[in-house]
Amino acid sequence: MKSRREFVQSTGLGILALAAGPQFLPRRHAFDLVIRGGTVFNGTDFPGREMDVGISGDRIAAIAERITERGAEELDARGLAVAPGFIDIHSHGDSNLDEDPRAESLIRQGITTIIVGQDGDSTTDLLASIERLAPSVNVASMVGLGSVRGSVVGEDNRPATADEIERMTALVEAALAAGACGASSGLEYTPGAFASRDELIALCRPLARRRLAYATHMRNEDDRVLEAIDEAIAVARGAGCPLEISHLKTQGPRNWGKLDQAFARIEAARAVGLDVTFDRYPYIAYQTGLTNLFPVWSRDGGTDGFLARLSDSTVAGRIRSETLAKVELLGGWDNVMVTSVRAEEDRSAEGKRLGSYSQAAGLDPYEMTVLLIRRSKGNVGMVGFAMSEDNLARILAHPLGMVCSDGGSYAIEGPTRRGSPHPRGLGTFPRVLGRYVRERKVLSLGQAISKMSGFPAARTRLADRGRLVGGGAADLVIFDPATVQDRATFEQPFQYPVGISVVIVNGSVVLRDGERRGTGTGRALRPAES
Repeated sequence: MKSRREFVQSTGLGILALAAGPQFLPRRHAFDLVIRGGTVFNGTDFPGREMDVGISGDRIAAIAERITERGAEELDARGLAVAPGFIDIHSHGDSNLDEDPRAESLIRQGITTIIVGQDGDSTTDLLASIERLAPSVNVASMVGLGSVRGSVVGEDNRPATADEIERMTALVEAALAAGACGASSGLEYTPGAFASRDELIALCRPLARRRLAYATHMRNEDDRVLEAIDEAIAVARGAGCPLEISHLKTQGPRNWGKLDQAFARIEAARAVGLDVTFDRYPYIAYQTGLTNLFPVWSRDGGTDGFLARLSDSTVAGRIRSETLAKVELLGGWDNVMVTSVRAEEDRSAEGKRLGSYSQAAGLDPYEMTVLLIRRSKGNVGMVGFAMSEDNLARILAHPLGMVCSDGGSYAIEGPTRRGSPHPRGLGTFPRVLGRYVRERKVLSLGQAISKMSGFPAARTRLADRGRLVGGGAADLVIFDPATVQDRATFEQPFQYPVGISVVIVNGSVVLRDGERRGTGTGRALRPAES
């Protein structure tokens, strides 16, 4: 395949238009856009083939070895891969799309659709607001069961009453009727952590007849990860719905050896008829709130209750002990990096490892952590380095696994450049293609593309997305398999990837050779009826 540099030099990512004047242009064109000679991957794990793709409006009108008709615009993709636009099955891009609907870090990764409402947290009427906002990417949303619980039960650690479960179920039904593509839980976060298994089963039953998935950030991802997988399977089986295990991991060195058992549980459930899959991002560090280092029971009642307990002499010692045990599991305080704070006085902590930062300030790391949390009213982000590179490769390669970012939407300039976020929000999909396909050969190119497009589209029942087929939605990405690579790092996250040449959303070219061409191309997406 021709390198990206040769391709740019020979064609300028060539809009193949005659420059001699309008008298030489055809008066009518069969297509709005024709992509010529790229290696086309259809969104399954089959190898690519050199084909032409014709686009009319927002649809793929033709795919053939040679399209003889002309397009109003033409792209020479010889030497490049042409794939369905990538679908991020677990995204937090909804957290700041309203600040910057350009969705720069998403588009520049080749992402054309994000699945939001994850980890139990969703926004009411999000799809209606997306239609008004018109971001650059398509958006589908799950209904967050933590948000549902918070609106009915509140932040308290107690069982829901029968009446509350009925009211919560009605909210889930309403969200699904409005177009939610599944339901999510965040069982390490409050208030979702306070939900019982029976409550989760009840709230997931409306998913069953629609064949939509229950996506769960499980109750535990380290010492009790196997028990958490058992619970997730039990919830899906009890509700009769598919199961998506979010960002599967075995966290902490002492748990790395549990991956075979985790796979065995998932495969056994699959063998007896449960529709279970999982997703994962291509990094060995996770991102969450700093309060997640503290025990769930200490966060009962929300932020105010949590902050009060930190000073309560009857429980403060126990909180400290359990928090230190969590940090020991991660490998120490320097495996905890601060990504964001709300308090201006603590901006210097962003991007710093807590052990080193605390030592430089002359404070005990636990006391520094409490201080940061207090001054930012609990709103402090962190990255924890706790996973195995070998396990990560095996999770990405597993046939039941998909690729997700679990990240937000950012830009190297503007309102979404702040803090020191996890690089997954700027580099996930190119990182898989560069590091795990080209360099480590963990996956074939076709397999990786399927895990980024056709597989997640089918999982969320987005019927016309994720495949390059006639009549399908014209969401495409064109990239150079020889050069595609992430550039964002934990130390310098605000760097866009390289090797992504063209991104097309609903038939409109929004990125070409590193230059943005359009915005407002995305749509709110809803699942097909079962």
